Amino acid sequence: MNIGFIADNSRKDLIENFCVAYKYILAKHTLYATEMTGRRIEQATNLKVHKFLSGAVGGEKQFIDMIQRNYMDLVIDFYNPMQTSPNEPSILQVTQECDRYNIPLATNIATAEAMVLGMDHGDLDWRNSVRPEE
Repeated sequence: MNIGFIADNSRKDLIENFCVAYKYILAKHTLYATEMTGRRIEQATNLKVHKFLSGAVGGEKQFIDMIQRNYMDLVIDFYNPMQTSPNEPSILQVTQECDRYNIPLATNIATAEAMVLGMDHGDLDWRNSVRPEE
C-alpha cells in the first residue's frame, strides 16, 4: 500500500515518533512524504521514503496530485490545529481530495494508530481494487 505523510513543522517530532513505533508495519509498504518530513522519517527509522519537494515549494501540490490520481491508500497529515498556518488551504485540499477518492485520512495520532493497525490486519485491502495499476 502507498502511505503518504505530511507534518506541520510543530508536528515533525510526533510523526517521527509515530513512524519509529510502527516501523515494522510501515516497512511492508511504500512511503511518501514532503521533503523534510520524509527526511526526518528516514533518519529516525532507516525506512525508504519517496520524497516530494518541500511543501512550501510545490511538494504539497505533488502530494495532492498523487491523491487525485488515486495512488495514495492512506494519508497521515499531522497539522497543528492550534496555529493558523500559511498552508491551511493545502490542509483543506488534502482533506477534500481524500474524501473525494475515498482515501483514509488520519489527522491525529489516535486515528493514525487505528488506521495503521487496521491496515496491518487487512482492513484496508479493499484499496487494492480501486487503486490504478502503477
